[in-house]
Amino acid sequence: MENKKKNILSLLKKAKESSFEVSFLPGEIKDRALSFMAKALIENKNYIIKKNRLDINIAKKKSLSKSLIDRLLIDEKRIGQMSKSLEELILLKDPVGSLISENLRPNGLKIDKVRVPIGVILIIYESRPNVTSDCIGLALKSGNVSILRGGSEAINSNLAIFTVLKEAAKLGGVKEGAFNLIGDTDRAVVNFLLKSDKYIDLVIPRGGEALIRKVSQLSRIPVIKHYKGICAVYVDSNADLNMAEDICFNAKVQRPSVCNAAETLLVHQDVAGRFLPGMAKRFKKAGVEIRGCPQTYKILKGSVKKANISDWSKEFLGLILAVKVVKDIDEAIEHINYYGSHHSDSIVTDDADMAKKFLGKVDSASVFHNASTRFSDGHEFGLGAEIGISTDKIHARGPMGLEELCSYKYQVYGNGQIRQ
Repeated sequence: MENKKKNILSLLKKAKESSFEVSFLPGEIKDRALSFMAKALIENKNYIIKKNRLDINIAKKKSLSKSLIDRLLIDEKRIGQMSKSLEELILLKDPVGSLISENLRPNGLKIDKVRVPIGVILIIYESRPNVTSDCIGLALKSGNVSILRGGSEAINSNLAIFTVLKEAAKLGGVKEGAFNLIGDTDRAVVNFLLKSDKYIDLVIPRGGEALIRKVSQLSRIPVIKHYKGICAVYVDSNADLNMAEDICFNAKVQRPSVCNAAETLLVHQDVAGRFLPGMAKRFKKAGVEIRGCPQTYKILKGSVKKANISDWSKEFLGLILAVKVVKDIDEAIEHINYYGSHHSDSIVTDDADMAKKFLGKVDSASVFHNASTRFSDGHEFGLGAEIGISTDKIHARGPMGLEELCSYKYQVYGNGQIRQ
């Protein structure tokens, strides 16, 4: 481990040194590098897919879950999405140096509050190799140096993507060291990184609950948590039930292995008898297992499993859905705030007052009216991509884009003022 520590320490020192240069990179250099990187992903797609197949084959041999294998998979479509995300970053305004506010004091001092990069950001993540590309692009555009440490299950894919992007960035005028990937999957390496507060300014963990709790407990460095996604859809008594059915189906089935997929369905008691039978039939056809409250179980005539208390706070990440009939919107809001993870929740209703109440009182990073929770995503929010979805209640909350990867400083201009 001592040799590993020396190698990592060398990388961290270089990353810290590079951060001062990267923070001052002109926007046109960053954008040119991103353009080269986006093209390189497409040009090297066969190489990336080939390396990804190594990870997929290992995962299958280990009998890992279908949802995990889905998160691991890289195909031509997902490479296209990765490339498009980098291209979209080029179109976004460079946040570095942008003016947040200005204030001219009575004594003549001019005080500007401007955005600046955070510095060196460590991203610890699991499973999804596309995170490698998204995080590298976002960190570079926002003037930060990134250090990526992915999970062992995606090591071949992560290394392939990193290698392709590193060479492309060099051609675009960005020196080596602007982004880094640690290929050592030894867990002791993570413990060492989390104690390296001299060189790392922020940690962003992306993965399961166990990973995030471990990082939060061990880190000497500030952590922004991408916590689990226990997302709910509430169907109100005044909902368009056809619309509600489409939204609920999309939120659960479109991609059940991700954090913004619905895990809980709440239905107002006045429409439950009309809504649930057709909805359950559609879910069953898609292979969804329903775990229902006593009223749900009664309405669906025992054709579903009975929910346990633990199901209301469980992130299934698969084709399982907890369903509960509630007496009114207040019970729905209370349920979400108590059992949810403050990630993303939606109300389906034609009543504007009920929608306003839900959006105001549900304590989550993203709240939706008549839309699927699956839109809780940096790309869908127009951020180009996301480095994570923060469930913390600090400066970064919800999908984290370029501005969330910046801090700020005060630049004060005077002409000889002294304090009396």
